Amino acid sequence: MTADYVIRDEYVERFAILSTLADKLQTSLKSVLEGVERIDSVTARAKSPDRYFQKAIKVDSTGSRKYSNPKFDIQDQIGARITVFYLSDVERVRSKIVRHLRFIEEASKAPESDSEFGYFGLHFIINLPDDIVTEEEEEIAPEFFELQIKTLFQHAWSEAHHDLGYKSPRDLNADERRKVAFTAAQAWGADTIFEQLSCALVGNDNEP
Repeated sequence: MTADYVIRDEYVERFAILSTLADKLQTSLKSVLEGVERIDSVTARAKSPDRYFQKAIKVDSTGSRKYSNPKFDIQDQIGARITVFYLSDVERVRSKIVRHLRFIEEASKAPESDSEFGYFGLHFIINLPDDIVTEEEEEIAPEFFELQIKTLFQHAWSEAHHDLGYKSPRDLNADERRKVAFTAAQAWGADTIFEQLSCALVGNDNEP
């Protein structure tokens, strides 16, 4: 186990520079989205050393490490999030992002079944912009960052679910899982209703 902590120590040495890069990325994303309406927040952060370490030592179903070289294989060492008001604003922001940044992966996260309620969000793996990386940071800077685009309700639900579900000191029982699903359905319903109201009252044409 001592050898495993070399992974964490290596990341701790890079963490300050990763945090600086995250700050610069946040500023860059705000510049890209300047003038786009109904954006609540644009944030970027470096993954904490503890969470990085927990991810770096994960194993798959065979017991093998999921990441043979965490420094290069883990793509969300820097993560960014854009939260917007309404569902159609997600596409408005997406259009700006794909026009200005180079991405290698896009995934729309949703429950597997239409009869289920749970996590929703749009995720990208994007090349870290060259213009925010100095020569001194090149060897430390990751090649990619993860970007999430969510509505306020999607973000609020996922944060609460992560805190109560993934960080829970015990497994949730059946009734507690139903309560989680119920809150997910309410968040989905709120997003749907506010989107319909927005279209009816002020229009929502999706043009970036």
